[in-house]
Amino acid sequence: MDVPGLCLFFGVIVPSLAVVSFFGGFAWKAIGWARSPVPFHIPITCGQQRSLPWIRSNRLDNPHTPMGAALRVALAVLLFRPLLRNTMTEIYAGPKLTYAPSRWLWLFAVMFHWSMLVIVLRHLRLFVEPVPAWVLTLQRFDRFFEVGHPVIHASTVLFVLGLGLLLLRRLSSPQLRYISILNDYFPLFLLLGIGATGTLLRHYSNSDAAAIKEFVMGLVTLSPLAVSGIPALFYVHLFLVSVLLAYFPWSKLMHMPGVLMSPTLNLANNSRAVRHVNPWNPPVGVHSYAEYEDEFRGRMIEAGLPVDKL
Repeated sequence: MDVPGLCLFFGVIVPSLAVVSFFGGFAWKAIGWARSPVPFHIPITCGQQRSLPWIRSNRLDNPHTPMGAALRVALAVLLFRPLLRNTMTEIYAGPKLTYAPSRWLWLFAVMFHWSMLVIVLRHLRLFVEPVPAWVLTLQRFDRFFEVGHPVIHASTVLFVLGLGLLLLRRLSSPQLRYISILNDYFPLFLLLGIGATGTLLRHYSNSDAAAIKEFVMGLVTLSPLAVSGIPALFYVHLFLVSVLLAYFPWSKLMHMPGVLMSPTLNLANNSRAVRHVNPWNPPVGVHSYAEYEDEFRGRMIEAGLPVDKL
């Protein structure tokens, strides 16, 4: 791209605005969630709660300690356990109603999220100098297939495959199509566009990796440079990434930090052991039954109503 104005717009202005939108929106949402009052423990549980000593409780699905709740959050974030436990309902001949876990949904989600994490970590080589050793090690493990030139990364294949399967699942299911809106499709197509342009940029474009890193380092250090030898496809890829960053805090994609701050997931279920009182409740004058009877005992006796004291 040899047009200076377009290089300035797509290479500097758009990414800068996207970063501001990402961090500003992220902080806005996180602070709003943190300030939301949670007077009671309201976890969503699947197993037996801890109550009597002779009843076995489910320490993983229904933890009653902060450590157990932290383990449940870790399994949800790292292994997507809630998706594996998500049940689908189908009616078979009989008629017979059957419940089963959505293993395919769990597999597609794991493929997509873990491959995306690896790709983001691999891209750190463009943002830091010198490149950390663990980033280079991760890159070597990611290209263990040693297929093609440049070598195809396993995370690239899994990223595109996982996204494509998630999109195909949403398009092929009449129930999902019925409840899907634009906000459900847009992130999928946007991420597929980022993956496609990144793959083309690496394997089918005569791009200069050194020039791209010099340009990116200029953005990171807030001293943008006009670097030659960067193809137009790179600016398309950068624009799509910028759109994703700007869109992220204001979309359903904010479930990433939201799962960590969800009171239905990160709170221990100890409501039978600890009495939780709403601290915002105003003081209420209590009029006990004994006081009520003392006040109206004569009328109650006249009306034939039973009383505790004569």
